Amino acid sequence: MLDDQALMQALNSTPVTDGRQQDLWLDDHEMDRWTQEHGGLGDDEERRWLRSTRDALQELASGMSAESRLQQVLDGVHKVPKPSTSGIAWHLEVPPQRRLAVELVLAWADTEERVPGRLRPCENPECHLFLLDRSRANTARWCSMKTCGNRLKARRHQARTREDPRPE
Repeated sequence: MLDDQALMQALNSTPVTDGRQQDLWLDDHEMDRWTQEHGGLGDDEERRWLRSTRDALQELASGMSAESRLQQVLDGVHKVPKPSTSGIAWHLEVPPQRRLAVELVLAWADTEERVPGRLRPCENPECHLFLLDRSRANTARWCSMKTCGNRLKARRHQARTREDPRPE
């Protein structure tokens, strides 16, 4: 089953580089590396499901509607309990090409349930990354304080000093 880290890797696979949004998952080799790390097949159908699911989850995390697209991923999927000596294990019954996409949706749902409101887009409007706020106060605003946070603070400071020049 996919975890928070895999979810964040998927959500953040469309970074902005030199002012232009990239899609790391357009490169089949890059995407296959990710799918293989997570037990995937690395075939065309699996890539299509993952790209579509990633896009829908990015929209949801940004406050847009994408429920119908997620419903397509989840149609016909069943979680079946399997008893064992250590308790109940849940097994997903899903076509193999959709398994990682379904696990991505389940990782997102688990994150939203465990830490509601903490998965969100970076507040830098030029950034297309997401963050999972793990701070006690739930006040993180940027994907990275080193990059986005410092840049925005510096821009605000420069804007304030231009608006309110101090006499010498």
